[in-house]
Amino acid sequence: MTAAGPYLAADPDDLVRRFVREGAHVHAAATMSRPNALLNAVCRVFAGSGSLTVSTTAVHSNAHALALSGAVRKVITGFVGDTYPSPRPNRLYRDLAAGEPFEIELWSLLGYTQRLMAAALGQPFATTGSQLAQTDLRHGKEGVLHVVAHPEDPDRTVTLLSPLRPDLTLFHGVCADRHGNVVAVPPLGEGAWAAYAATEGVLASVEAIVDDEVVAAMPDRVVIPARRVLGLCEAPLGAHPQSLRTGGLAGVSGYLDDYAFLTDIVNACKAPATAADWYDTWVGGVSGHEEYLERLGAGRRGSLAYPPTAATTPAAEGRATAPEAATPPTEQEQLIVLAARAVADLVEERGYDTLLAGIGTSHMAAWLAVRLLADRGITVDAVAELGLQQMAPEPGDVFLFSQRHAERSRMLAGVAETLGAAVAANPRCLGVLSAAELDADGNINTTLLPDGRWITGSGGANDIASTVDCVVVAAASPRRYVPRLAHLTSPGERVRDVVSQFGRFSRPGPGTPFRLTTWLPPVPGRGAAEPPDTPARAVLELTGWSFPGPEDPTAAGGVGDRLVDEKAVTTEELTLLRSMDPEGHYR
Repeated sequence: MTAAGPYLAADPDDLVRRFVREGAHVHAAATMSRPNALLNAVCRVFAGSGSLTVSTTAVHSNAHALALSGAVRKVITGFVGDTYPSPRPNRLYRDLAAGEPFEIELWSLLGYTQRLMAAALGQPFATTGSQLAQTDLRHGKEGVLHVVAHPEDPDRTVTLLSPLRPDLTLFHGVCADRHGNVVAVPPLGEGAWAAYAATEGVLASVEAIVDDEVVAAMPDRVVIPARRVLGLCEAPLGAHPQSLRTGGLAGVSGYLDDYAFLTDIVNACKAPATAADWYDTWVGGVSGHEEYLERLGAGRRGSLAYPPTAATTPAAEGRATAPEAATPPTEQEQLIVLAARAVADLVEERGYDTLLAGIGTSHMAAWLAVRLLADRGITVDAVAELGLQQMAPEPGDVFLFSQRHAERSRMLAGVAETLGAAVAANPRCLGVLSAAELDADGNINTTLLPDGRWITGSGGANDIASTVDCVVVAAASPRRYVPRLAHLTSPGERVRDVVSQFGRFSRPGPGTPFRLTTWLPPVPGRGAAEPPDTPARAVLELTGWSFPGPEDPTAAGGVGDRLVDEKAVTTEELTLLRSMDPEGHYR
């Protein structure tokens, strides 16, 4: 920024060409409204250079353009994959562990944010309670992650993290004045920490540049002050295909995630040719953001408006009516219901007041548990890592980070307030997590398969599992319940319970074996053989765990002494679940 104010660019490409240089470290700020118009411009301007370092909390949806553009040498992140309609690996990153399509430096979400905070505050280190050094997340971080003796307790250590200082931070906001004061509304994810952490400053796009007096009238909404902003441009729908919450500030309309667009990206990335076509259509072959908007079309842009106009109905927003509960539950639905019951019972037994769920079957189970507890007259807060707290999820929208849920939440904050204050500093929080692999000690893998293929990474899972009691929700199979993990992503000491599609495994504490404590005969999975019909056979055939005691299928093995029969999934439970997921993404 100069004394006259920031450079006012014609569009995102102009802004990127003026300030970003080859070899730069560019950070894409992680609110629920990513700076996608600016990221697209980075891909176009630096296509094929393989020179940039990009940091961002997660690489998904439109950010796959980074891999397809060839612009990036290294990515610093916590998650690489897809998040909608459910979390899953993306074929683009099968060989990510081998450095293709770029080098990866993987972190947990809170640890990553704490590094930004340290840089923003001018500190030499951040401290974290997340167990990064005790897991495979430590690899490749010898100069960044340090374990030192605890100054007051010789039996403990402290993990220090070097600050994360990008050269430039990209940010998309609601509006700004011409001085560069950028307005945004919560939930704010990592908030403004990355703006203060950047050594050179911020490149900002906004829905609209407004008169000075408009911003002056809402100083509490200025997230990034003018002195941090080098350049600024207008980019309507600059977060698309992700969403933007505006609170109606400055007359700017908010918009929803474009689920159809996100689904198209997932499908396109299944093959190299279709992925290249998608990139050429929406990023590489587009002259700039104005043409991008033209290709979207006015009708599509209008359909995303939120809160909806009088002409926008729930049907037009893509939500469907819940199917009747007359059809039996699927294997996945039974898993979610059993997990929700377990979570509800644990809240009642142990007095938890907060549920922090990872994305997937885990967050569906947590949401359902909140509803089941409400029927018992018990209130518990559901929170999501980017800053949604005291959530009341919108029925029919299964995406964890939907703006519909933000509008219905009673508190909106950011990563530090959520994974830090509401979780790590709260002994009454229960984590509800998923797993790609789970060993008999409760350790979790969400990063690499045994053959070296990439899964997704940690996200906030390591932070949650490191600090609070946890339930893991995972369909049992010998490939998932394994004797040894291919990669240790999250520690298992705090995992007290594991819920499968046929019942709940529990243990009194770390170092003791899990035992099956509840039982409901599993339903057949898609295309699967007839499932085991006894608890002992289910444990033997559907897990790869070894248990103290006899391994004869007719003996107890890993089955507890006081096994409780679960009642069949009720019509009420199934109706409630299907009202949450009418399109059957979790069926």
